[in-house]
Amino acid sequence: MKDRLQNRTGKSAGSTYPQHVFEFCPRCGSDGLRSRDGRSFVCSGCGFEYFINQAAAVVALIEDDRERLLMTRRGREPKIGTLDLPGGFVDVRETAEHALVREIREELNLEVTGFSYFGSFPNTYPYGGITYFTLDLAFVCTVNDLTTVRAGDDAEAYLFVPRHEIRPEEIGLDSIRAIVKQYLSSSSDGSR
Repeated sequence: MKDRLQNRTGKSAGSTYPQHVFEFCPRCGSDGLRSRDGRSFVCSGCGFEYFINQAAAVVALIEDDRERLLMTRRGREPKIGTLDLPGGFVDVRETAEHALVREIREELNLEVTGFSYFGSFPNTYPYGGITYFTLDLAFVCTVNDLTTVRAGDDAEAYLFVPRHEIRPEEIGLDSIRAIVKQYLSSSSDGSR
């Protein structure tokens, strides 16, 4: 299977985007798989068409009673060790809302008691030699009891960061950086 993720020369194509990585048809195995506008592949051998869609992910914006933002330190690649917001991927047949509650419980041992939709942010997520396209759905969350917080799952650590001390350059993922910037901007102008 590994050879099916390489180009015809057996080397990395220089880009990890699917249209530069996938070559063989998953249905018939022929090498006739061709990218169509970077959004789908079509096999010239059997006509199979595969669409490249975004994976859904959820992100939580949680503040304590001192208006410090709860952030995590990434415990896994990509961008291990950088700042992040708690959250993760939505599982197959799972709602975004259920994923939000599950991810916060798994990563931080916290129970979300309320949330409101904040916005959606597209992202790329390089993992295992391929770049996945994601859509991060951000929610402002309420947690009644922060005393139970502990880092787990993908989070190496957690920290409460005062708004004025947040340094976007320490945030590893582009979408998380955009979410935090927009959140801080909406918080400072009173629109939140």
